[in-house]
Amino acid sequence: MKKVIKCGKFFSAVDDKVLENIAIVIDGNKIESVGPISGCNCDDCEVIDLSDKFVMPGLIDAHLHTLMNGEVTCMDDMGKKTIGDMTIDSMKNAQSDLMAGFTTVRDEGSYGFADIAVRDAINAGKITGPRMFVSGIPIGTTGGHCDSHYNPYITGQHSMGQVIDSPDAGRKAARYTLKYGADQIKVMATGGVMSIGDEPGAPEFTYEEMKAILDVPNSRGKISTAHAHGAEGIKIAIRAGITSIEHGMLMDEECMDMMVEHGTYLVPTIIAAERIVAMGVENGLPAEAVGKAQRCLENHGKNLEKCRAKGVKICFGTDAGTYYNRHGEQTREFGLMTEYGKFPVAECLIAATRTNAELMKWGDKVGTIEAGKLADVVAFDESPFDNIEIMNHCSFVMKDGVVYKG
Repeated sequence: MKKVIKCGKFFSAVDDKVLENIAIVIDGNKIESVGPISGCNCDDCEVIDLSDKFVMPGLIDAHLHTLMNGEVTCMDDMGKKTIGDMTIDSMKNAQSDLMAGFTTVRDEGSYGFADIAVRDAINAGKITGPRMFVSGIPIGTTGGHCDSHYNPYITGQHSMGQVIDSPDAGRKAARYTLKYGADQIKVMATGGVMSIGDEPGAPEFTYEEMKAILDVPNSRGKISTAHAHGAEGIKIAIRAGITSIEHGMLMDEECMDMMVEHGTYLVPTIIAAERIVAMGVENGLPAEAVGKAQRCLENHGKNLEKCRAKGVKICFGTDAGTYYNRHGEQTREFGLMTEYGKFPVAECLIAATRTNAELMKWGDKVGTIEAGKLADVVAFDESPFDNIEIMNHCSFVMKDGVVYKG
């Protein structure tokens, strides 16, 4: 039986317009048609009445980590939990994302390919969850953001990273990651906030190392993504052929111009640093980490305004799973985008739908409500154009034509 969704206010994400009294006709897991309710024949259809709601495409979070859920101990836990423990955690956190309206997520790095196991189980119908686009194990350097910084006499993997220190090793790590089913390659182009002993502004890879890594996904039609705060590391990644820059909190205007020239996407993840600054001191995070987060966040809003003015392609991502940034609650990023980057509401919504789908090369199936696309639809009790905070309270979730909430 076909389904018809009657929408009060309707945002397709094809453009920035909000329409009213629209009907979405769904056949199986795909959208058959979109048009005025007055012209829709609902005979022999299951009618879903959302005439008092704001209806839009399923949300996409382009940067999160399903194996963590904001715990202060999340990095230490990687040295204590089994792969089985973390796979179950990943599954439960992904399900929380779905209930918050995220019908698609991009996992930006996991441990032991737990993200791939969960993605495959969802795709096979063994468990419920959002559509997942995954990274497998990220690639970094000795002493860098994904190195474990554990006792030097402890061997083996203790954090979510493959550590390389040469072009050949980088090339092998990328091939290894794709061999076991990753959708993309994730690299740590600079130091980070919560890793001890490195600096967010410092580059990790040489150009030769970065180019060797990225030649692998680029030659196979895959995308790539770089954790990168500092300007030099961002520029190395762009020159080497990266698809998206994650965070980008210490970039300069040359970075922005290069991103426009190369068509590089930016995923700002404002909430990741904001949560550490807001919650870190009172909860006992190291002063070094809180200080790094403050430096990263200081000019992020001004830089995002410049990026918007220059035409950088900006996505929506939250780094959900990192400190005090829980799955299902990461929608706070919408409000932060309007505050820090002065994003209009329509730009926020398009970033979290159409632009993210284009980033992942999934624009032919998700990201907008159009005929032929997968039936991913979410709804809210108010319009975010009137109150952006309503994005924290998703009241209806449909993925692939199946209603999971509401």
